[in-house]
Amino acid sequence: MGAAAGVVVVLFAVTVLLGSYTVTIPDFFRILGGADIPGASFIVLENKLPRAVIGVLVGLAFGVAGAVFQTMLRNPLASPDIIGISYGASASAVTAIVLFGAAGAAVSLSALAGAMVVAAAIYLIARRGGVAGYRLILVGIGCAALMHALVSFLVTRTDLRTATEALLWLTGSLNASNWDRATVLAAALVVLLPAAAVLSRSLQGLELGDDAAAGLGVRVEASRLGLMSTAVALAAVATAAAGPIASIAFLSGPIARRLLGNRPSLTMAALVGAVIVLGADFVAANLVPGTSLPVGVVTGALGAPFLLWLLATANRSGQGG
Repeated sequence: MGAAAGVVVVLFAVTVLLGSYTVTIPDFFRILGGADIPGASFIVLENKLPRAVIGVLVGLAFGVAGAVFQTMLRNPLASPDIIGISYGASASAVTAIVLFGAAGAAVSLSALAGAMVVAAAIYLIARRGGVAGYRLILVGIGCAALMHALVSFLVTRTDLRTATEALLWLTGSLNASNWDRATVLAAALVVLLPAAAVLSRSLQGLELGDDAAAGLGVRVEASRLGLMSTAVALAAVATAAAGPIASIAFLSGPIARRLLGNRPSLTMAALVGAVIVLGADFVAANLVPGTSLPVGVVTGALGAPFLLWLLATANRSGQGG
């Protein structure tokens, strides 16, 4: 786990110091100390540093959210971007952009509200004598399809400029990062990450199944509701800050398990999420000279082959149905 934290620190430094505008280490510390270096001070303080900070925070939030859902529901497909929560945020944000001309903080607040509403709808629809994992996943996939259809309808019904703006947000990007977003996101994580750590004590029981968890003294429904609410809030605030960056929540948990010998860990999942976001954003920002691609382009490209590999290995092990 220390190695993963070290990789996060290295990638953070690479993101801030290297790329299209290179800053030397002495100059970086001079800027942090208050020195005004023409050009470099503005780029470091107003562009590179907030972008890297938001990248780390978004990765932590998506990583924990995905690991909570996947562990609790005992299914690697049960991440917020697969079961419709991220799509709920997207549909709400695109509705605000297309129908009300929203921008900036209003879009983020709409995404936050949309994720919460869709998560509540999924829980209530799936709840019938208790929320079974497979039922919640199926309901979530159905809601994701519905939200995707709504987004497609709205985008096709608006003008080209608004559609371009909506599609850019849907891709997930750190290009618009600033200290205001970083501050709001950090304040939310100060509350949500400790809450996830406390609630995770019941995860080991829930991972064994509802009956076994109840036998171990876990209050199944209350624990599941608390974990779901916290994970949804984590995914929602991350989506509100940077858009629905694809596959981070989906990839982080399984990779963290592999690194720890199939042992679940929210901390490792959070670090893996931060590593993926920082690495993918650096590649996206520097892959094409003169063009900064949205980070979601790279993470989306990582998610598709990983899903195919996951399905192939599940079939080989007899878990694919």
